[in-house]
Amino acid sequence: MSTIFDSHCHPQMAQYDNDRDEMIHRALDVDVSMICVGMDLETSRQAIELAQKYEGVWASVGLHPNVAGESIKGQALSIKEYGNLLEKDKVIAVGEIGLDYYRTPEPDKQDKQKEIFGQFLDLAIKYNKSIIIHSRDAAKGSTGKVHQDILSILNTKYLIHNTNFRGVAHSFTGNIEDAKKYLELGFYLGFNGIVTFPPSRKATEGQAPGMYDEVVKYVPLDRILLETDSPFLSPEPYRGKRNEPAYVIEVAKKVAELKNESYEKIVEQSTKNCKTLFRI
Repeated sequence: MSTIFDSHCHPQMAQYDNDRDEMIHRALDVDVSMICVGMDLETSRQAIELAQKYEGVWASVGLHPNVAGESIKGQALSIKEYGNLLEKDKVIAVGEIGLDYYRTPEPDKQDKQKEIFGQFLDLAIKYNKSIIIHSRDAAKGSTGKVHQDILSILNTKYLIHNTNFRGVAHSFTGNIEDAKKYLELGFYLGFNGIVTFPPSRKATEGQAPGMYDEVVKYVPLDRILLETDSPFLSPEPYRGKRNEPAYVIEVAKKVAELKNESYEKIVEQSTKNCKTLFRI
């Protein structure tokens, strides 16, 4: 059996406190490797602990934009502490970082998100790490705004540093035009259990039903990453249950169907993509 990568999951979260070891072994036993993604200092430290405990697990260090929008609960952001974590063994990326206008609609908090996103991009350049981008738009009336702002910041930082970023737009739900712009920057796009949802659930604000499938079909296979974002976004047939990394197999099956390719080819290429991006 070929190894398949869950390129974005959160096994350090409290949802797994009662069976974390068993859950991780369920994945590893079916050849699912994983990247444990940090969302703040503590979950980043926990991700590193899991990566160092298990073969087949790697870690990223980052600050989720919704936490960033709250100004780190009133505390000063210590970029130096994140930098120290990036020097640890098996830490392969900065993330998740980015912008979220869905849960953080307030303009002042969005500005804080942008500021902190920029600081973490500087950190990724300093430590030569790939980035994992979180991008979620507001519920109504502003589809594409979050991607427009992220791409603008990436391009501004490119001019400052005179170098491109390596990265993935995780849990991508933008349209084809958004996808094209990320691809032009050399980014990968991450797809998860959303691909298995019924058409009405897949439709994002401003897109016609069925458009999400067209985005998956549009993105070249050599630029696709598979993920679960577990414990969230459980794929069919596990909707309504806690998600876990082993379920990335269902995502691969659906992507194979949409791309009219074999399951084996999807697994082989997406694993190659993940290893290439994160230098595993």
